[in-house]
Amino acid sequence: MGTLLVLDNGSVYTKNLIDLLLQKKFNFIILTHDKIKPSQISKFSHIILSGRIKNNQNMNVINSKIIEHAVLEKKPLLGICYGAEILALSLGGTIRKTGSPQKGNNVIDVIKDNPICTGKLDVFESHSYEISRLNNKLAGIAKSENCQYEIIQHKELDIFGTQFHPEMSVDGQKLIESFVNL
Repeated sequence: MGTLLVLDNGSVYTKNLIDLLLQKKFNFIILTHDKIKPSQISKFSHIILSGRIKNNQNMNVINSKIIEHAVLEKKPLLGICYGAEILALSLGGTIRKTGSPQKGNNVIDVIKDNPICTGKLDVFESHSYEISRLNNKLAGIAKSENCQYEIIQHKELDIFGTQFHPEMSVDGQKLIESFVNL
């Protein structure tokens, strides 16, 4: 593995992600959306887009451009919560406000074979928006009682999104480790 880019979009859980990456001794750089040019992603082997606290138009534009570059360059990418939502939006899907905010532990079912997880996963949710529709480039690979698209995957590339925060549970951390080892 080369160097992993963590794009910190301001999530309160990014510290947990960084702690995991340090513990596993992964080679990574963390940058905020205002400190990177999308063309720079060619020097990274993998990309993780964190969650966010508040909406920011410039952040949305930068994240979308990074996703476009990842698709063009066939780079492994993992979008977490907001990262998954902007992934879906950037590739022609839609999101919607949830009926009530989702916060706390949940069990999700992996429904499609993929290289990062299998079976049932105990995960941590913290979001008030969710992916509502995917275009034909993405597929849902895990779901829960509350959410149809807990994990999405590009149909041809190692590009994934998790509606939940994998950095906040043991099963989710294993998913991150599997992703970084792709």
